[in-house]
Amino acid sequence: MLDISQLRCLEALLDTIIPPDDYAGAVEAGVGDYLLRQLDGGDLAELLPTYQRWLSNLEAEARADVGKSFAELNEAERVSLLKRVEKGEVATDWSLEPAPFFRQVVEHCAEGYYSDPDNGGNRNGIGWQMIGYGARG
Repeated sequence: MLDISQLRCLEALLDTIIPPDDYAGAVEAGVGDYLLRQLDGGDLAELLPTYQRWLSNLEAEARADVGKSFAELNEAERVSLLKRVEKGEVATDWSLEPAPFFRQVVEHCAEGYYSDPDNGGNRNGIGWQMIGYGARG
């Protein structure tokens, strides 16, 4: 499974992708729980080693860039760093291509936010509430 540093990095990453506003952010909506469930024997189990490496690489990039853990960065610093990662503009050696996997992480985050709550994410149907799914007019 993910170590504590990777878990903190993942939570900060998820809340940067879907930050809290008028609705719950990714972490509060259970996206982390969804991903951990999927990585631990679920549909994404084969990606666990890739997530571990990618999160460790993101952590190393943050430390090289700003001198702090990714989870310790403020929102603007996280967004700036992720924009560079998304473009593949990284300063450290990554064990895999940063940009393609980042796109996959964003997709998995959206899946967890908007999927059936029975899958472990979309806690209390918050993602569905946000888009008006199931609302009666």
